[in-house]
Amino acid sequence: MYMFLGVSIIADRFMASIEVITSQEKEVTITMPNGETSVATVRIWNETVSNLTLMALGSSAPEILLSVIEVCGHHFNAGELGPGTIVGSAAFNMFVIIGLCVWVIPEGETRKIKHLRVFFITAFWSIFAYIWLYLILSVISPGVVEVWEALVTLLYFPVCVILAWIADRRLLFYKYMGKRYRADKRHGIVVETEGDLTPIKGGVEMITDGKFPPRGGAVMPAENCGGTQDRTTGAAAMATVAGGNLPNSNSTMVNVESNKELDESRKEVIRILKELKQKYPDKELDQLVELANYYALLHQQKSRAFYRIQATRMMIGAGNVLKKHAADHARRTAVVDEETPEDDDLGVCSRIAFESAHSQCMENCGILTLAVVCQGGLGESTFYVDYRTEDGSANAGSDYEYSEGTLVFKPGETRKEMKVGIIDDDIFEEDEHFFVRLLNLRVGDAEGMFESDEVGTAPKGRLVEPLVATVTILDDDHAGIFTFSERVLRVSESVGTMEVTVVRNSGARGTVILPYHTEAGTAKAGDDFEDARGELEFTNDQTTSTLQIRIIDDEEYEKHENFYIVLEEPRWLKRGISDLAEGQMSTEEEEARRIAEMGKPILGEHSRLEVVIEESYEFKSTVDKLIKKTNLALVIGTHSWREQFVEAVTVSAGNGDDDEEGREERLPSCYDYVMHFVTVFWKVLFACVPPTEYWNGWACFFVSITVIGLLTAVIGDLASHFGCTVGLRDTVTAVVFVALGTSIPDTFASKVAATQDQHADASVGNVTGSNAVNVFLGIGVAWSVAAVYWAAQGKQFRVDPGSLAFSVTLFTIFAFIAMGVLLFRRRPSIGGELGGPKVPRLLTSLLFLGLWFLYIFFSSLEAYCHIQGF
Repeated sequence: MYMFLGVSIIADRFMASIEVITSQEKEVTITMPNGETSVATVRIWNETVSNLTLMALGSSAPEILLSVIEVCGHHFNAGELGPGTIVGSAAFNMFVIIGLCVWVIPEGETRKIKHLRVFFITAFWSIFAYIWLYLILSVISPGVVEVWEALVTLLYFPVCVILAWIADRRLLFYKYMGKRYRADKRHGIVVETEGDLTPIKGGVEMITDGKFPPRGGAVMPAENCGGTQDRTTGAAAMATVAGGNLPNSNSTMVNVESNKELDESRKEVIRILKELKQKYPDKELDQLVELANYYALLHQQKSRAFYRIQATRMMIGAGNVLKKHAADHARRTAVVDEETPEDDDLGVCSRIAFESAHSQCMENCGILTLAVVCQGGLGESTFYVDYRTEDGSANAGSDYEYSEGTLVFKPGETRKEMKVGIIDDDIFEEDEHFFVRLLNLRVGDAEGMFESDEVGTAPKGRLVEPLVATVTILDDDHAGIFTFSERVLRVSESVGTMEVTVVRNSGARGTVILPYHTEAGTAKAGDDFEDARGELEFTNDQTTSTLQIRIIDDEEYEKHENFYIVLEEPRWLKRGISDLAEGQMSTEEEEARRIAEMGKPILGEHSRLEVVIEESYEFKSTVDKLIKKTNLALVIGTHSWREQFVEAVTVSAGNGDDDEEGREERLPSCYDYVMHFVTVFWKVLFACVPPTEYWNGWACFFVSITVIGLLTAVIGDLASHFGCTVGLRDTVTAVVFVALGTSIPDTFASKVAATQDQHADASVGNVTGSNAVNVFLGIGVAWSVAAVYWAAQGKQFRVDPGSLAFSVTLFTIFAFIAMGVLLFRRRPSIGGELGGPKVPRLLTSLLFLGLWFLYIFFSSLEAYCHIQGF
């Protein structure tokens, strides 16, 4: 048992390397129909291919290597331990693990297999593999394994992988199979439905649950509505349904996949952030991001390798992978925050600048006052700074009085003012501006004596921006021209209530009422913004006023919608002259009225403002960061030998529920301490394996599989000695004890996968793939080597069908029963392969456990010749 623990721990390292290898990503450029391009990050490895190759190899490495090592160690003669372990492990996986997974689902919940095409392929091969094994042992060439038989057995492995990949990608005849599509009410996208609905005769049925929004346009297959790992596209069918409105690129298939994966990941992260905001309204964004990171890692679709690693580490007292990652990240963030240095030399060097870079005044104000501030420094020096005015569109002498001088900041003084005279006239004119510049800073001591700069010493003061103040002179002889400062305004959807400034140029005489209203564009009132209608009142000499529009935040990742704010004709209330009738006015009054009419308020160039609502940059950045951080390879991978040795000698809590509120690490239990001290030898020994950071995981991969092979060779000898000691044949030892020992980590992994995953693929679908790989690689490699060796010697490779053929036949019969039960459980009355009502759940679990006990019982009776075998 202690050796099995060692194999489980090194297999943990092996699976971590596989997770890192299969999580490698690449960037693809996606060109949308409107010509815009975006860069998306997608995984290099196809999920189905990785599950049937590296993942299955990692899960079944002990059984496969045991079979190969046994044949090579017995001078290329067939043994009973290796094949018996493979068949016994397949029986344990098929009956005990699936039976346990059916039972552990919480009452009232179900789990269904999502990728039915891939499951049917792997289920077929998992049963056919053992039928083929029986055929070559007892039918085609009884008692002899010929070279072609062994090589065909081995070649079935790539055939199985290729067919599963074809089914996953919907290639060849799969793309002609019937599909159903429905229109998603909320997002207006076409969603492909597979497995739950029966295709109609026409092949494609459109089930429209709601209308497509006019601006919808984003059409993509969404077989993986609940996950992020699906690779199925159906691009041809979707292009037909959508009228060909798909992204353009070198590979439409790749782009659709990339868009789909990225979009589903973003939707999931956005959903999590929204839920957490509602649940914890008082938490800061950083805290919500940490919660969302843990929550996304917890609930995203995980690989078989992750569940295997999680189960092993919790079993040996190494802790919950996700909780350790969350706690470590929180500690690193806290350290970084504490170590952040203060910005600059503000404590020793004074900064002198204008208080404001822009100022404005009415033409009739007389004197304009500008402020200059001095911030920071030691407060021990006197500063002298010159200023002068410079012409812009306003000219000195006609619009303002030229001014220059020197401001003196004595020790302790932080603010000084300068005054500039403004010249009034009675001429209608545009608003004009001029500049005031700071220059020539000198430093003196406390008594005012100038100090010379010393080479190599830090300056005691400096001029900083704004060095130039822009002064705008507003004409007061006209009622004003009312306009927005720009034609288009872009706002973030998270702004809440936006404020828009209306500017009054070229005059500010009298009181003016300015009506306004909003008009919908692609943004709809009530959905994206609140409709508004009202009036702004500009009093005499008032040059700006603001109106408020509330923006509704629906937290879309990419958003580009617009509406308009329209200014209506202004009304002049108080004109500053008499409102008498024309016949009652004197000649002077009529002339004044005529001049006043020339200065009545009008609308300016930008009286219609387009408001573009965009996604929140902060929100978009947060989503992008979370997507990058939710790569599980970052969680279970290691970066240095130091990190591995620290983990090896650290005890962590392995129990506790995985929920978003329990992301803090718990204290280790007594069980955790016991298991840690039992396994600490293996932990420290295998910490010498290269970290997964090296060679993108391949260094850890090759070293780990070598160590597994060495341990498996020792286990094979120990199993044989154990059988001899207690009087058991190798066949029974392999079927019962060795198969049980090698399958325990898979049992815990499947249990965790069944309860945490949204679908049954990780717990049920992977069992069938693993069983097929066991035969094709474990027996195919071993027997191919032996058959070629004996053929080169001019002899035949003989294998006694006996117990092996009987076990294979028995397993095949029971496997057909198990597959039939699983398919029956997809009926609506039960709801899925796993879980369901209590009575069917209990009966299914008992049936599967009963099949395993019957398999063990009959195999043992045949091994001891109590019943007739083959």
